[in-house]
Amino acid sequence: MHTAVARTNIRIAYAGLAAALLAVAVLEAVTQGAGYWQLAAFALGPDLALVYGAGAGLERGQLHPRAVWLYNLLHRFWLPAALAVVSATGLLPLGYLVGAFAWAFHVALDRAVGYRLRTRDGFQRA
Repeated sequence: MHTAVARTNIRIAYAGLAAALLAVAVLEAVTQGAGYWQLAAFALGPDLALVYGAGAGLERGQLHPRAVWLYNLLHRFWLPAALAVVSATGLLPLGYLVGAFAWAFHVALDRAVGYRLRTRDGFQRA
């Protein structure tokens, strides 16, 4: 029972993080007048790994093993964090900071609804 409560609390925390990241991404896009395409592309882009991982002969909820590495890479927080740092230092246009927030929002939202990283054979990790 304790584990279920802890999982619920973690998912609630991820939901709060997702809401905050979405608010910051939209606020930055509106106030800076930039990053609109990055907002959409980086919020939806990580799930392109699901399209790449679709295929015949897979069990329900299974991602094709060829796409697991890409899915797991795109669904971690460190890449959007790196993008945010590079953009905040001025090496990329400010719109990419919006994209970094949108990407992190996607990752947090997935965690909030219960999606986790994948095992080698394409199933969600326990």
